Amino acid sequence: MSENKNAYELRTDLLGMAIGIVEQRINIVRENEYLKPEGQRQAVQPFTTEEVITEAEKLYNFIQKK
Repeated sequence: MSENKNAYELRTDLLGMAIGIVEQRINIVRENEYLKPEGQRQAVQPFTTEEVITEAEKLYNFIQKK
Protein backbone atom coordinates (compact mmCIF):
# COMPACT_ATOMS: atom_id res chain seq x y z
CA MET A 1 0.00 0.00 0.00
CA SER A 2 1.37 3.41 -0.93
CA GLU A 3 1.25 6.21 1.55
CA ASN A 4 0.79 9.79 0.40
CA LYS A 5 2.54 12.31 2.60
CA ASN A 6 1.81 15.98 2.92
CA ALA A 7 4.55 18.57 2.43
CA TYR A 8 5.37 18.80 6.14
CA GLU A 9 5.76 15.03 6.51
CA LEU A 10 7.96 14.92 3.44
CA ARG A 11 10.19 17.72 4.75
CA THR A 12 10.45 16.00 8.13
CA ASP A 13 11.50 12.75 6.46
CA LEU A 14 14.05 14.57 4.30
CA LEU A 15 15.52 16.34 7.33
CA GLY A 16 15.86 12.99 9.09
CA MET A 17 17.62 11.51 6.07
CA ALA A 18 19.88 14.56 5.79
CA ILE A 19 20.86 14.31 9.47
CA GLY A 20 21.72 10.65 8.94
CA ILE A 21 23.89 11.44 5.92
CA VAL A 22 25.74 14.27 7.67
CA GLU A 23 26.20 12.21 10.87
CA GLN A 24 27.64 9.33 8.87
CA ARG A 25 30.04 11.69 7.10
CA ILE A 26 31.23 13.07 10.48
CA ASN A 27 31.60 9.54 11.89
CA ILE A 28 33.82 8.53 8.97
CA VAL A 29 36.03 11.60 9.49
CA ARG A 30 36.22 10.85 13.23
CA GLU A 31 37.16 7.21 12.63
CA ASN A 32 39.87 8.28 10.20
CA GLU A 33 41.26 10.63 12.85
CA TYR A 34 41.42 7.75 15.34
CA LEU A 35 43.66 5.87 12.90
CA LYS A 36 46.26 8.62 13.00
CA PRO A 37 49.08 8.46 15.54
CA GLU A 38 48.62 10.31 18.82
CA GLY A 39 49.66 13.93 18.39
CA GLN A 40 48.67 14.08 14.72
CA ARG A 41 44.93 13.90 15.25
CA GLN A 42 42.73 16.88 14.48
CA ALA A 43 39.56 17.77 16.34
CA VAL A 44 36.42 16.83 14.43
CA GLN A 45 33.88 19.61 14.33
CA PRO A 46 30.22 18.72 14.88
CA PHE A 47 27.88 19.21 11.97
CA THR A 48 25.93 22.42 11.63
CA THR A 49 22.31 23.16 10.91
CA GLU A 50 23.38 24.68 7.60
CA GLU A 51 25.01 21.39 6.55
CA VAL A 52 21.81 19.50 7.33
CA ILE A 53 19.68 22.01 5.41
CA THR A 54 22.02 21.87 2.42
CA GLU A 55 21.83 18.07 2.36
CA ALA A 56 18.03 18.15 2.75
CA GLU A 57 17.77 20.60 -0.16
CA LYS A 58 19.82 18.23 -2.33
CA LEU A 59 17.43 15.41 -1.47
CA TYR A 60 14.38 17.61 -2.11
CA ASN A 61 15.74 18.73 -5.48
CA PHE A 62 16.31 15.09 -6.38
CA ILE A 63 12.71 14.08 -5.69
CA GLN A 64 11.41 17.11 -7.59
CA LYS A 65 13.02 15.88 -10.82
CA LYS A 66 10.66 14.22 -13.23
